[in-house]
Amino acid sequence: MWQAGRMDASDVASALDELRRALGPQTGGDWTVRAGDLDWSCRETAAHIAHDLLAYAAQLAGGADHGYLPLDLTVRETATPDEILRIIDAAGALLITQLRAAGPETRAWHWGPTDPSGFAALGVNEIVLHTYDITQGLGTGWCPPPAACAAVLARLFPDHPAGDPVRALLWCTGRIALPDLPRRTSWTLRAAVD
Repeated sequence: MWQAGRMDASDVASALDELRRALGPQTGGDWTVRAGDLDWSCRETAAHIAHDLLAYAAQLAGGADHGYLPLDLTVRETATPDEILRIIDAAGALLITQLRAAGPETRAWHWGPTDPSGFAALGVNEIVLHTYDITQGLGTGWCPPPAACAAVLARLFPDHPAGDPVRALLWCTGRIALPDLPRRTSWTLRAAVD
């Protein structure tokens, strides 16, 4: 689980387990509040997690090779936080299924040809970062697991700063400043392979 360099379906499943542990007990809270420093509410951020997991699964299933497939996930305004977590589970299960079905030579587009390991890393990244954002909004103080952060850094941010992997990932994705490193306002994930 969460080994640097080669991520897979089990890593996405573990990240989803973390999300459920962090957010499941919070479904009675006010999810209309802002998710950390994002412009989205906690509810919108959770819907975004589901959207991206579905998009990654669709890219792999569809063998998209020149861009993102023209689809979007719309979560109904009436969906409760508990229902949105179930939607995340469903979208995550679809990504896990596609990751397990794809061979190591499979490629699909994410700003270039990306292998299944890259899509697994993208999924874990979305899950742990946005779970962090939501828990910041809800005031729970949850932080992503260091091993998950280290694995994501190794796969998507090879030029990351040394030190605590949680703080490094939060810095790489513009959530915090580090000593001698101002907070980022933009960044690039390197999921594509040569």
